[in-house]
Amino acid sequence: MSTTQQITAELDGWILEQVRAGQPPEAVIAPLVERGWREQVAIDAVEAVMRRHLEQHARDSGLPVPVRVPAPVGWNGASTVRAGDRDVHVLAHLVHPQVVVLGGLLSDDECDALAELSRTRLSRSATLNLETGDDDVHDHRTSQGMFFRRGENALCARIEARIAALTEWPVENGEGLQALRYGVGAEYKPHYDYFDPDRPGTARTLERGGQRVASLVMYLNTPRRGGATVFPDAHFEVAAVKGNAVFFSYDRPHPITRSLHGGAPVLEGEKWVATKWLRERQYE
Repeated sequence: MSTTQQITAELDGWILEQVRAGQPPEAVIAPLVERGWREQVAIDAVEAVMRRHLEQHARDSGLPVPVRVPAPVGWNGASTVRAGDRDVHVLAHLVHPQVVVLGGLLSDDECDALAELSRTRLSRSATLNLETGDDDVHDHRTSQGMFFRRGENALCARIEARIAALTEWPVENGEGLQALRYGVGAEYKPHYDYFDPDRPGTARTLERGGQRVASLVMYLNTPRRGGATVFPDAHFEVAAVKGNAVFFSYDRPHPITRSLHGGAPVLEGEKWVATKWLRERQYE
């Protein structure tokens, strides 16, 4: 393996060999650092090799090419991260799909205030019709909801800045916060948040900021029973706990991301959440 800070064909092959063998990122980076590489240069080199490999694999397989996505935590990272004005706890990190469970993203007062601000503006939740590009009511989504404009008030602006700091993703690349209320029996059946590029209604929404690349669901209360966020492909679920959140990303609009998710039915009480979707580019 070359000891110079250049990605030679030999180094490229070695990195891929380590990754295919299941080595964690730090085990691939450490030998480069021991041979005199600066740590950040080593990290960038490994990421570059993997990105080229994934892009070529996608092209060879007829899949969409992966894009850069937000990443609030790294492999085996800190258990507490600074999100702008607030410390947030990393409770769980699933690698594929990329899911991060966060503790204490919002304070109790922020949860209560966000729910109260949205209460009088709720209406039956709609979903995007990818055939027409319009928002339609559908029986697979039985919540009530509303949208805040980005930066509509001081509370929204503070939460949006916190999310941007946490994810290292620009505020302007985010849609406005959506508040949702689920009563007993209400649910959102498993679905993907990205827009299917093969559907005729997709082009219209992509003009406003490109694809969605990540989602953040923040729990504004704790239901007495039910209401978990579920990831069927990963056999994983996240309990709805007030102030906590679940982040997940998807680097291409394809089921290969395993980002299928849903809101399980509320069995007792009610569930309030706020959702934030992040786009590739500035969202208009």
